[in-house]
Amino acid sequence: MKLHLANFNHQNIFTGYGDGYVLINQIRYEKNLIVLPELLIEDWAVASVSQLEFQHLEKVLVHAPEIIILGTGDKHRFPAQALLHQLAQSRIAIEIMDTRACCRTYNILVEEGRRVAAALFI
Repeated sequence: MKLHLANFNHQNIFTGYGDGYVLINQIRYEKNLIVLPELLIEDWAVASVSQLEFQHLEKVLVHAPEIIILGTGDKHRFPAQALLHQLAQSRIAIEIMDTRACCRTYNILVEEGRRVAAALFI
C-alpha cells in the first residue's frame, strides 16, 4: 500500500508498506529497524517480539521520544509483561500494534509535531 504525503519537512515518514517491507521516504527496508523523524537506526538486532528486552530500546531512548510505537509484524503481538512493567516504571509511553498500523500512526504523530519513535518488526 502506498501512503500519501503531507507536509513533513524533510523528516522520515512511511511512504508505503507491504508483505516483508516498509518504504521510508521511498526507500525500501526489509529488516527490523527504528525510525525517528530525523534518524533511522537500521541495525536493530532483535529477532522477535518475544525476545524484546529493555536494552533493545536503549538506542531509541537516548533520543527522548514522547512515545514509542512498537510495530509487531503482520500480527498484533505483545512483548513480555516484564518489559512493559519496566517501561512503565521508567515513564516511557509505548503503544503496540501491527507494523502496518504502526506506519500509519507514526505518520500522523509526526505530522502533529510529536516526538515519536517507531520500532518495527518487519
